[in-house]
Amino acid sequence: MAETFLFNIAERVVEKIVGLTVEEVRLAFNVKIDLKKLEDSMISIKAVLLDAERQRHQNEKLRLCMWKLRDIFYDAENVIDDFKCETLRKQDAINHPSINNLKVRVFGSCCLPLSFSSKMSHKIKDINGRLGELATEWNSFDLRQYSDNRHVFRRETICFVDSSDVIGRDEDKENIISMLMKPSEDQNVPVIPIVGLGGLGKTSLAQLAFNDGRVTSLFPLKIWICVSEEFDLSRLLKLIIQPINKEERCDDLTLEALQACLRSLLNHKKFLLVLDDVWSENQAKWVELRNLLRSVDGLSQSKIIVTTRSWNVTSTMSSIPSYELKGLPHEDCLALFTKWAFNYGDERQYPNLIRIGEDIVKKCKGVPLAVRTLGSLLFQKTNESDWIYIRESEIWRLEQDENDILPVLKLSYNHLPSHLQRCLTFLSLYRKDEMYYSDKVIRLWMANGLLEHPKQNQEWEDVGKRYLNELLLRCLIQKERDFGLYFSFKMHDLVHDLVLDVSQKECKTVNFETERVDENVRHLLLCDEKLVEVPRVLEEMKNVQTIIIRDASEESKTIHESVINLCVSNFKYLRALELSHSPLAALPNSIGTLKHLRDLDLDECRGIRELPRSFYNLRSLQSLNLGDTGLKQLPDSVQRLIELRHLVITIEATHLKEIRAGCWTSLQYLKLVRCIKLECLPEGMQYLKSLRTLVLSYCIRLVSLPWSLKFLTKLEHLEIIGCTKINLEMEAEEEEEKDLQLSLKTFSLESLSVLTDLPRLLLQGSSSTLQQLRINICPHLSVLPAWLPNFTSLHKLEIMGCINLSALPEGIDRLTNLRELTIGRCPQLSKRYKQNGGEDWHKIAHVQKIDIFG
Repeated sequence: MAETFLFNIAERVVEKIVGLTVEEVRLAFNVKIDLKKLEDSMISIKAVLLDAERQRHQNEKLRLCMWKLRDIFYDAENVIDDFKCETLRKQDAINHPSINNLKVRVFGSCCLPLSFSSKMSHKIKDINGRLGELATEWNSFDLRQYSDNRHVFRRETICFVDSSDVIGRDEDKENIISMLMKPSEDQNVPVIPIVGLGGLGKTSLAQLAFNDGRVTSLFPLKIWICVSEEFDLSRLLKLIIQPINKEERCDDLTLEALQACLRSLLNHKKFLLVLDDVWSENQAKWVELRNLLRSVDGLSQSKIIVTTRSWNVTSTMSSIPSYELKGLPHEDCLALFTKWAFNYGDERQYPNLIRIGEDIVKKCKGVPLAVRTLGSLLFQKTNESDWIYIRESEIWRLEQDENDILPVLKLSYNHLPSHLQRCLTFLSLYRKDEMYYSDKVIRLWMANGLLEHPKQNQEWEDVGKRYLNELLLRCLIQKERDFGLYFSFKMHDLVHDLVLDVSQKECKTVNFETERVDENVRHLLLCDEKLVEVPRVLEEMKNVQTIIIRDASEESKTIHESVINLCVSNFKYLRALELSHSPLAALPNSIGTLKHLRDLDLDECRGIRELPRSFYNLRSLQSLNLGDTGLKQLPDSVQRLIELRHLVITIEATHLKEIRAGCWTSLQYLKLVRCIKLECLPEGMQYLKSLRTLVLSYCIRLVSLPWSLKFLTKLEHLEIIGCTKINLEMEAEEEEEKDLQLSLKTFSLESLSVLTDLPRLLLQGSSSTLQQLRINICPHLSVLPAWLPNFTSLHKLEIMGCINLSALPEGIDRLTNLRELTIGRCPQLSKRYKQNGGEDWHKIAHVQKIDIFG
């Protein structure tokens, strides 16, 4: 399925060619014509790729040709990235002159560009040649141009369901019927959305409610429409009219005539309309239908049920809370499985199969369609080996019909834009049930160039957050916990099976049993404690861009060293390397040859005490995690990494070296964690002009913040945790106070034992920008400042474990934008503001979501 990424890869390569600066092109002055030829070829191929994606399932030759194109496109991207690497090398030589690179500038200024030009010329001519060889075959497919509108054929649904086939949904049915019977509170279109993952039984639930006798009595007119393909108003009106008046011929009617006809049919009638399987998130189309229905007399007595897999659809179509359908309990899943795997009563004869069946059902994680799929695969099969095969097999490897679970889930995948398909597929590098962390996932996406170019006033990280939000809204991932600056999420096992299926030639998990890996796989997860050496199948690979090692043990030190050596020798275009929790004692000096490396994660590599001298050569690094390492000091070489956007540091020194002007100009995120000897932040903080997030975590000897923080005009998020000696009241002259330029959006204080008051100087510039304030475990904080109600943009306030805090400040009711208030383990506050009997409850009653406990 990775051939479906071609459009996205081609788009990215063209953007990079067009985006080459004049300086970058001058690095290889004899390739301008070849670059233009490559650009024209890529644009020509890209124009018909969407048609190729549509036809690939019916044409094996086309599919194989697309695989060849994929490899050429990747190689083209690598070559274009070489220009960026060379530009960074030259910039570093200018910024950090030394005896060696002075010689290069004086004696080799002609030789090096010529050498680079020659290499680039050869590589680009080679790519153009390969595209030329493929051109005849590609042109023979007679492909046409299409716009990037995903057109997905989906199943038709009907209103009838045999209630005996639906198990475990009685409570859900009663809840929906209760919502149907509840009188409408206003004149808006009364819409009840049912939302959830594909295969959970949203349609079945709607069918159960639709056919219930109470509903039939309540709504004399019932209409069932399978919306499916497109939310087209004319088509929907015809589908609604036909079951009401079968004699009405409406094929040739104009939209205005259809509207008049529908109004005449629905006026003064109490009806239930089910819009099943809605995918369109286009609000304008829904508004058209809503406005038409509003013109019907007596609408408020009627109801509409919508089933969808997208939270975007629910927010577009309804103002009332959606009904989120959850998975079935294990007992109900087992009953459903038994119904599909056996003829009635036969299961009693096979207790051994039922025991195996219990394990099979657990694989389905509560999704009825998955239960039905596996049960039907075993129908009338009584050989134990057949059941064991299903139990031991990944669901995505099993043969399935179009209405079984994976084809149904693949509809959600096919409906995604190409760039989201690639990003979702990348998540197959995590194991089932493993927790994902949004910030880490976004950095891996960035490292591999999977994100669209940010729009004005946006950063790359903002694009990644938008992508994750899209996947959340489409029910393809589920948020587990919000940590403020990032969140954790999980992926349902069946969605994980889906991404394993579609990523087979892009991503691969390798363990000690792995015997074969496609040579063109780009992303590897090495995941097995039993792995003590690099599998031989990896030694022949050349195109790997991501290496992640999990389950490291002290005995696995050899494999980590071997992997790094393999990266240096084979994977010249490696973009991401994750060695967290590695037992490595040092990085080899040869790691400096990985000039394309953008993400290096050494989290909890406690044996690493220093970085190699060649580290400055990793000039493409965007993200560097040195958290909980054994580093004695941060070397000067790290400051030379001008592309760095994300930096996490743990050092054993009392001071960090001064930040020099021109260093870390792109840095967005800086975290100092468990620097237990650190007494102050480095001089030169004012040079971090792009810094948006600063986190200080368990730096227990840190006593103050530098006044230079006032120059960080882009700082939005400040988090201080476990810095037990820190004094947040920065000393300043009156004139200096006026110059404070901070405009924070989130401010978090946790486990600060000496804190007695909120820092006025840090916050005073943020009265119109601060959106979230979190105060947790500050036992000596006894009063909140009177100026807190001036923070008019504050929408989330959390106060936890502040045992001596007795009241919120006067005027708290002026915080009209406050939407969430949490008070926990604060005995005096909890008593004073509780809903029933709290003397000051009325002051916070305007807040939408209040959680008070302890």
